[in-house]
Amino acid sequence: MAFDGTIDPGAFTARLVLEQPVEVPDGQGGVERTFSALATLWARIEPTVAKADEAAGTLPVTVTHRIWMRRRENLAGGMRLRKGARLFAIRAFRDPDETGRYTLVDCEEIKP
Repeated sequence: MAFDGTIDPGAFTARLVLEQPVEVPDGQGGVERTFSALATLWARIEPTVAKADEAAGTLPVTVTHRIWMRRRENLAGGMRLRKGARLFAIRAFRDPDETGRYTLVDCEEIKP
């Protein structure tokens, strides 16, 4: 979606769960990272790039997405978005037109 300052509210058709990382002691002096739901929101998901990299005789594919949502004050590095079984690691986020209305999130789809 090219951003011209307006977004059709009907374009936010994906129901996502914003998850935050939680570190739980593992009983051996370390921690185990899990995620807990922070909020449920409506968004628009746009695939942007699919890149294949050969590694150890396999061809893993990395898919990145732009996810548009209404402004969120509580985004931070390490968070992720979930749509059913699909997971999106948040890599960067910004206010696309500096009006405080929307947040544009750059994500990488990760395998659970």
